[in-house]
Amino acid sequence: MDDFVRNKLTEWGLSEYIETFKDEGIDEESFYCLDFQDIANLIPKVGRRAIFKKRLMLLKGEDNTTYHQESIDSPPQFQREKEEAAESDQVLPSTSGTKDKGKRKLDLQGESSKWPSPPSKRQRTSGLGLYTEEIILSDVKSIMRFVQQRLPNQDSNINRFLRNKISDLETDKRVLVGVFGKTGAGKSSLINAVIGEKNLLPSGSISACTSVMIKVEANMKSPKYEADIEFITKEEWKDELWSLLNFLGDNADQGNDQDEEEDYRDIDEKLSAVYGEEWRSKSAEDLMDNKYFKEIPEFLQSKRKILTCESAKELSAKCVKYTKSDSKDGDGKERKRWYWPLVKCVTVRVPKNRLLQHVTIVDLPGTGDRNKSRDEMWKSVVGSCSIVWIVTEINRAAAEKETWEILKSASSIMGNGGECQQIDFICTKSDNIEDSDDSSAAGVRALILKKNMKAKEEVNKEFKKLNKVKKHFGDECFKVFTVSSKEFFKKKHLAPDETEIPKLQEFLQDLNNRHSETLNYVSGAYGILSLIQGAHSRNVAGNTADVCKDLEEKISHELEKVKRPMEEAYMTFEKCLSEGVEKSESLCDKVLKSILQPRGVSGRGFHKILKCVVRNCGTYKPKNKKPINLNVKLAACLTDSIDEEFKKTFPNEKKCGAFNGVINTFSLGMEELIQKYKDVELQLIFLKTEEEKIKTVLNKTIREKKKTVYNSLTTTIEENMQDCYQQAAGFRGKDSLKNMRDTVKQHVYSLKNTMFEQAKDIMLRRLRKLKVYILKELKETMQKSIKLSLKTDDYSLPDFTVELVEVKKHYNCLKKNQDEETPQICFAQWGEASDA
Repeated sequence: MDDFVRNKLTEWGLSEYIETFKDEGIDEESFYCLDFQDIANLIPKVGRRAIFKKRLMLLKGEDNTTYHQESIDSPPQFQREKEEAAESDQVLPSTSGTKDKGKRKLDLQGESSKWPSPPSKRQRTSGLGLYTEEIILSDVKSIMRFVQQRLPNQDSNINRFLRNKISDLETDKRVLVGVFGKTGAGKSSLINAVIGEKNLLPSGSISACTSVMIKVEANMKSPKYEADIEFITKEEWKDELWSLLNFLGDNADQGNDQDEEEDYRDIDEKLSAVYGEEWRSKSAEDLMDNKYFKEIPEFLQSKRKILTCESAKELSAKCVKYTKSDSKDGDGKERKRWYWPLVKCVTVRVPKNRLLQHVTIVDLPGTGDRNKSRDEMWKSVVGSCSIVWIVTEINRAAAEKETWEILKSASSIMGNGGECQQIDFICTKSDNIEDSDDSSAAGVRALILKKNMKAKEEVNKEFKKLNKVKKHFGDECFKVFTVSSKEFFKKKHLAPDETEIPKLQEFLQDLNNRHSETLNYVSGAYGILSLIQGAHSRNVAGNTADVCKDLEEKISHELEKVKRPMEEAYMTFEKCLSEGVEKSESLCDKVLKSILQPRGVSGRGFHKILKCVVRNCGTYKPKNKKPINLNVKLAACLTDSIDEEFKKTFPNEKKCGAFNGVINTFSLGMEELIQKYKDVELQLIFLKTEEEKIKTVLNKTIREKKKTVYNSLTTTIEENMQDCYQQAAGFRGKDSLKNMRDTVKQHVYSLKNTMFEQAKDIMLRRLRKLKVYILKELKETMQKSIKLSLKTDDYSLPDFTVELVEVKKHYNCLKKNQDEETPQICFAQWGEASDA
């Protein structure tokens, strides 16, 4: 035992336990690691244990927020500073030059002490900070591990049920923030500045690779910087090699226009990165020889490569060959190998970064990828982003066609086909101003402010013109920010008119604070312990029959309330889709002509484009140009017919939820029943938490399944077109362009009277299945919970009175905090999803 432990126990009036702590070898480090079960073993008396836990919680909260250890020894100062910390709950980068010598501001990482303080965050009325929530969550998890260990080993229904419920408490839904932007727009610098890591993502002379997706999240388990590199499979690379080499062969004698030259350079860059010049004289089979992949055995073994470093700069240097391409290539005579063409995704983990604790920032390629698996991952991630940042340079923010094209092409994947709630258009390099006669600081700041205001105004005007995008997003979902990463890193104090990076940091902090993992876990634990104690302590049947009858009647009534609006939505979609089918059939010729005979494209140039379209199942993604998707074009009349109604029925904003908030309105009136049936109060508390949990799960399920429902229209068209694409791709030589066009036309004409109707039927079938699933889950989940809580007596369950009191206290604290706060964005029902 060291002096620290002895002094703490003496200070807290618990000196009688000094010898016990000494016998168990508790030093300062292990003192902080004590969990619920450890404390119960050390301090058997409930009252004394409660005092120790409270003091330890305060001590941990103090060390994890804003204080030096020495400040603890002054009780008045400690109390005053703790109150101040509770008000601010500050986790953003801040200057180290503070006047309060007794405090230290929390740095995100290494150099963050040099950075400016953000604007004051709105105060949290309850004073419950992010760190206090961490302590609560840790404490309740320790309690539930202790409970699980003490449950009887016999294989009864109630024991299986309880063990499953405790296991189901462990959930973690990460909020995805997707970042789009063309090369050179400043994406990497922006992400580095916002998360407080100047050297994490490389930028500058190295050009961004268009294929590799980079996820940035917190490493809360290790003080190291890590990169988790996921490769495409050997089979996928072999298919891609074959496709690339055939593309070059097919177009060798076609002449050179600008599009062909760009595509050739793209392929040349990709193959030269991995093979140098050797690929020019080798077949696809030769290029799969293992000798080319000796440096990355993980690729050959279909495993992930993990890089671990002490600093962001070191990790960035090691990662660069897997994420970027260098046009200047090489050091001296020995050529460098660049493996980004083989990489599917890189996940970078930053140690103990609070802004990323429940948030993942994803640096996204603009329009997916020609590689099928990378493209599928791109669509999945884009469809899972809750927030999207569109990044562009401020000087051409409103006029940059490529940036707006990214937004237009991805809007349906993010909106009705996804779960995006907000789009932030971020104008970078706001410090770049033209020469001015007034070089004073005030003059420069005035120019920056004027420029920023003008950029915001122009960008908002441009967004209002995007009618198709606004079918998925309203004006309230669109915000504009102006930032300067360079000025943010350079200066200690910045006004909001110079850069709004602190606002973006505050926004990320808000996402973390709104994260419901803690409340979901504690609420579930409270319900489980209530059920156990109810079963343990009840010695009479009471009014079980009466309460069960009341609950069954309530379930029937509430299910009918849920069913009605879902059926109304189904009928509305059926009408809209019937109109869409009719329009699709009548406009079929026009749609095909726009794809197969586009204006301004020569026959020779279009031969290559159409060949790519049919080879890639109806899609073609030229570098830095608008993507072509024949399947989306053919399905456009169907999706247009339902877009507005779909946005209303399945809003991404959580203000009301799907079907006019019908899931959230489901209620068995537990509060009234608790007042009426006091003898089964604990069981009813459990049922109340079960009701909230199933609603949370169903809201999450609807968010996921509505994507499949919406996207089924295009998916059905694509499936119907597969035979046609395969046949068209086989044409070679003379008249191959004509043959491809004719094949596509004839196929669509032969199916147009059935294909669009089939797409409609499949979407409606999915809607019906969703309705049936929701009603079934609500009914069966609540009936099973009622049976196990009110129709089962199991006196063999242990007594967890102390644990229930402790968890109830935490639950009430969290609920009070939630009720007192008004969120800027409603993330009320995150659900129970795995890591993105």
